[in-house]
Formats: sequence, C-alpha cells, structure tokens
Amino acid sequence: MISYQTAGAGEPLVRTETETPEPQGTEVLIKTVACGVCHSDIHMQDAAFDLGGGKSLTVGRPGQVLGHEIFGEVVAMGPAVTGAAIGDRRVVYPWIGCGDCPSCNRGEEHLCTPGQSIGVVKNGGFSDHVLVPDARYLFDKGEVSDSLAATYACSGLTAYSALKKVGDLGPGDHLVIIGAGGVGMMAIQIAQSVLNLDPIVVDIDDSKLQAVREMGIEHAFNSNDESAGKEIMQLTGGAYVAIDFVGAEASVNFGMRTLRKGGKIIIVGLFGGALNMPLPFIPMTARIIQGSYVGSLAEMAELMDLVCAGKVAPIQIEERPMEEVSDALADLKAGNVKGRTVVTT
Repeated sequence: MISYQTAGAGEPLVRTETETPEPQGTEVLIKTVACGVCHSDIHMQDAAFDLGGGKSLTVGRPGQVLGHEIFGEVVAMGPAVTGAAIGDRRVVYPWIGCGDCPSCNRGEEHLCTPGQSIGVVKNGGFSDHVLVPDARYLFDKGEVSDSLAATYACSGLTAYSALKKVGDLGPGDHLVIIGAGGVGMMAIQIAQSVLNLDPIVVDIDDSKLQAVREMGIEHAFNSNDESAGKEIMQLTGGAYVAIDFVGAEASVNFGMRTLRKGGKIIIVGLFGGALNMPLPFIPMTARIIQGSYVGSLAEMAELMDLVCAGKVAPIQIEERPMEEVSDALADLKAGNVKGRTVVTT
C-alpha cells in the first residue's frame, strides 16, 4: 500500500510503502479513487491551529495519513459486514466516533472526543487504500463525477450542516456567506439549488466574487473595501445570520458588524485567531455566536439523497495525481485554488 505521510511540522508529505490492511469483523477496505484536499489537512500538516495572541493548539504527529474527503471502491470486507458488496463505489463518511459516549448516542459521532475520524485520527485517503470500520459509513454518489463525490464528505457536508443551523428565514431576513473558497462555494450552491436562497457573499478575492456573480449572486462584496460593511447594513438593515467559512479574526469581526439585534453568526472556518469583544454587548444585542463542525451521519445521508436526486449544483473541481498531494497542499495554503482540489489514483 502506498500512502503519503506527515513528516515534521510544515514539511512535505513522505511517500511510504506498507502492508495493505486486511479487514476484520465489520471493517471494509476501500481502494481510493479520489480524495479531496482540505484546509484542515494544512493545519494537520503544519501541526498547529492558530489560537491568537501568539498561542497555538498543537495537533497531529509524524506518520499520519491525512485526507478525509474519500471516494473509492470496496475491494475487501470482514466476515461480519452487511450492506456492502465487492465492487461498490462509495463516498466515505469520515467523522466516526467511539460509538459509546453521550455524543455518539445522540447521533453526533462527529462531536465525539477524541473520536476515530478517518484522515485525522485514523489513516486517511492520501493513500491507495483506506480501512473503514463499518459499511454504514458508505454512501452512493448517484451520477456525479468521482472527484466531485469525494468533496461531499467534508466540503459539502460542512456547508450543508452550517446552512441547516440557519433555520427558517422570514420576510426581510438576510443570509451573509463569508468566504467563497471550496466550502463557501459549496454552501452558495446548496443555498441556491436546494434552499432557494440568494445569499449575500463576501470575500477578499475579486476573482472569486466575479465567479459568484456569474453564478447569479446579486450582491457580492469585497470586505477589504471600507464601505462594504456599511453597504450591507444599508441593503439589509442588519442581516439575520452570517456564516463565516474563513474563521479568521477579521472575517468574524466583519460578520458580527453585519448583524442586526437578535442575529447570529455561525463560525465554520478554522483559519485561526481570537475573538475579543465586550461581554455586555452579547446580551445587549441578543446575538448568537455558534460553531459548526462538519456534520452528522444523518446529515450526510440527507445530503447524499439530495446529490443523488440531482438537486445539488456542482462546484469547480481541479484534479491532480495523488503523487502531487504535497504540491496541492502548498497551492491551497498559498490561496491559489478556486473551488476544490482532488487528488486521484
């Protein structure tokens, strides 16, 4: 089995050859066809999350196999497997929990700590084979391409789960989406094609803003423009909800400034930094600050039903061979990617 493993913090991944695992019990062995490249992979490669104020959260370790947006083919199964067959081509839900804690018992395996997430705790898809603990984590992709299908395991699921937290919008309620990268673009597509919403989109890259205008977005703003926040307030009277797919100090603060009283900001991105604000302002403005981390197994099932029904518009995908995964990570870190990069075997 060929995999690409982490080395030192920030160093390129190392090509490694090991024995291909043999599935036991309910385990399913997947031959990787495509695996998406995510910003979270960059944090794990760098071995740290920026907490602001010169502090960081150390993560990862040398020898990890990253990659959690996996699409592949079932090539072997343990003797206790049900619900799968050799030759099945499936999207892998990677956010797997321990199966026996309060979060898992609530159907929130993705919130299990430390969990058994593929590509984070367990070996992931930057490899030609992946071991999945149970066939219930495998989903049909319908008619979409293999590479696009892979991205639904994180990019699509994260966007879908965040949008579900918006709730019902009434007359005059406005949604602001901050960040038109891979996950943000997926959220825009789902908002338009599934929820029939016309979100206001904010980014710092004019080329990305032009791309969303070409998708039919009427209001798109560059947050580096000093007048952008004022224009959004004039347009909306204060938005009801903002979803921040960047998660940087500047983007969160911008989102907070667009909200009306009683509004909420949903923070999804993990770029890093710290949020500092006077505590009295939270009750005085009655605003909600909510985090959203990937999505549940049930939400994955809902999303893939929509995908299979052709209700989710595709995003732009760039394919690269698996052996270029370190270069793909570097390009993503440098901001040179539009849409989503997927490495293929």
